[in-house]
Amino acid sequence: MKISELVSTWEREARGTLTSTRYSIALDVESAARLAALAQMYPKRSTEMLLGELVGAALEAVESSLPYVAGPQVIATDEQGDPIYEDVGPTPRFLELSRMHLQRLLQEDSAS
Repeated sequence: MKISELVSTWEREARGTLTSTRYSIALDVESAARLAALAQMYPKRSTEMLLGELVGAALEAVESSLPYVAGPQVIATDEQGDPIYEDVGPTPRFLELSRMHLQRLLQEDSAS
């Protein structure tokens, strides 16, 4: 499944309680084989490091693939003087929630 397809699925179905900060995942056989290939190709990277970097890259791709939905409010104008409308799609909420969780994680980290 492509990341852009995941976004559509999440918009329709992904609701509910999240897990704690530590994650454990089961991979399909093809993904596990690809991960093993990467680990063999780049032996200075642990499997966990590779997974972390892949997840980070995938999350960036998800953020950039979130659809822009023009709202009714003009928030700026571009170089040609055309209006730029506020984004009422999932991007602002994603960014807001990301900042909120980053703040929480940073506070938890500094407390321990």
